[in-house]
Amino acid sequence: MEGIAINALKKKDLLTLGFMMFSIYFGAGNLIFPPALGQAAGDHTLLAMLGFMTTGIGLPLLGITAIALAGGEYVPLLRAKTWPMFATVLLIILYLIIGPLFAMPRTGAVSFEIGIRPFLTEENLGLGQLIYTAIFFAASYYLALNPNKIIDRVGKMLTPALLIVLAILFVQAFHSPLGDVFAPTGSYIEAPFAQGFQDGYQTMDLLASIAIGALVTNAVRLRGITDTRAIGAACLVSGLITVTLMAIVYGSLAYIGATSASVLSHSENGGQILSGAVGIFFGSAGNLLLAVIIGLACLTTCCGITSSAAMFFNKLLKGRISYERLLLFSILFSFAASNVGLTQIIALAVPFLVAIYPLVIVFVILSLFDRVIGWRKSIYQGAMALTLVFSLIDGLHAAGLSNAGIHAMLVAYIPFYEIMMGWVCPAIFGALVGLGVSLFQTAPATVKEA
Repeated sequence: MEGIAINALKKKDLLTLGFMMFSIYFGAGNLIFPPALGQAAGDHTLLAMLGFMTTGIGLPLLGITAIALAGGEYVPLLRAKTWPMFATVLLIILYLIIGPLFAMPRTGAVSFEIGIRPFLTEENLGLGQLIYTAIFFAASYYLALNPNKIIDRVGKMLTPALLIVLAILFVQAFHSPLGDVFAPTGSYIEAPFAQGFQDGYQTMDLLASIAIGALVTNAVRLRGITDTRAIGAACLVSGLITVTLMAIVYGSLAYIGATSASVLSHSENGGQILSGAVGIFFGSAGNLLLAVIIGLACLTTCCGITSSAAMFFNKLLKGRISYERLLLFSILFSFAASNVGLTQIIALAVPFLVAIYPLVIVFVILSLFDRVIGWRKSIYQGAMALTLVFSLIDGLHAAGLSNAGIHAMLVAYIPFYEIMMGWVCPAIFGALVGLGVSLFQTAPATVKEA
């Protein structure tokens, strides 16, 4: 019977799971970054996009794979391999960043700025934003209110509509390119792959992998699948569907950006590029099309991360505050932040993002080899401890709180520190120290018996 259930899941639901995962990943930021990269990289766009996809797609896939190998039980793995209090604090910060503190308010504000603002006059902007974000977050609340049905509502309804609208835009872009591809600018001249690699961090999709993996795992369990391997397989196959769709969309958006400079000149951001491109392609209907794209992308992302954050805090608080109430708090805070103080919230969140990202990267990579590492959690602890030291230093630097002398010394003596990756060598060293410590330890009795 278990085999039949697994096969039924593969036939009926894996594509829907993949669509749901894609729609949650793919928000406004994902629409904006590739066109900007394409315009700046010019005829080096292919190399730059390979770098961007390495971090913007490759790292999230590693995260999904790690969750799959853990059978969807990734949070317990983090707590077991590091320290319970450390894991709890890390997860709280992660869910606040990708939830109400940063990503959720951005979905409402960005979708308004790019999709709705072109239709309004300066006098109506304040009231228009208030009305739009109220509708936007009310819809997000409705979609996330019942997590049992989120897979159906998001995966079956919103994502196909989003992909159809994107397909219309891309067909027109390839059929009638905007213009010629120019020479690269800035860092894309000498190091297009490295610059694209760094650009991929801006998507925050690796951080979202833990939340999205938990959401997909929950959706699989609600379909009656309880076998750990079946859950892991569903996460992995859904992830492959997701990254395939993301690669197609990212590549197409970058192509639009690369062909835009000759007619739009060099724009300040990807939103301006998209606005100009759809205006040229579709005339007066262009802004409406862009509004649909942005609105759907932001809505699907918001309802997914809202649901994930509310579920996490509901479990953390042992049900003392209901899922519905946490969801409402999160929505109301995001609604307020998307209308006032968004710039300040983003500025506050960036140092936390810089500090937390290396920790997630290191843990995800180590967890991919958990079957080899086995009971030797000192390897995890050594790598995470030294990564924490340098990620905190980077976070303080991002917040403008670093000491100039210490910063200059670290740039001089720590490999990759100048490009905000000074944690790489310490993480490797910490893992090796942890391995050395484990050589003087004895495997737990339960492991020996197994």
